[in-house]
Amino acid sequence: MPEENLETPELKAQLDETREHVEHAQHGGGEPAGWIMHLSLSTAIIAVFAAIASLQSGAAESEALLSKNESILAQTKASDQWAYYQAKNIKMALYEVQLETATNPETIAKFRAERDRYEHERQDIEREARALENESEEKGKAGEEHYHRHHRFALAVTIFQISIALAAIAALTRRRPLWLASMAIGVAGLFFFAKGVGLFGG
Repeated sequence: MPEENLETPELKAQLDETREHVEHAQHGGGEPAGWIMHLSLSTAIIAVFAAIASLQSGAAESEALLSKNESILAQTKASDQWAYYQAKNIKMALYEVQLETATNPETIAKFRAERDRYEHERQDIEREARALENESEEKGKAGEEHYHRHHRFALAVTIFQISIALAAIAALTRRRPLWLASMAIGVAGLFFFAKGVGLFGG
């Protein structure tokens, strides 16, 4: 199942199917085996984790997209500021050239004042452009981390669904080793769930 279609109604359907298999196994065998009740409970718990992981996967994906968009916006603004910086730089250079040829003291004072004004404005623009570049980089890194969290949760959902399906087969066939295998797979899902939450590094 693709990551984009991680829906909790599908998880509910799988849980309902498992419950039906448990009820079928109980009615077919008279007295239910003790482990069948444990199977039902453990499958319900795994389904809850799968639903939470599905919601977290979607939220992390949305955060990743938002951070990436904010990163692109900040980089665009930084590029605009650098273009503005270059324009101020050109004007400042023109006044410097005119200062070299000017002879009138009033004109020299005017050109010097304009050159100094452009120099001051240019420094402010440079600071703002660098700040926007830093913001873009930070948002880009945040987007990458959110995207990694999305993948960890999506992987957890997939593993949980495999565990639930195997538990349904175990209930239907009344084979305890299949249930134990489904629990082992569920533990693997919990590992990726914990990584998504941030309990383990990377």
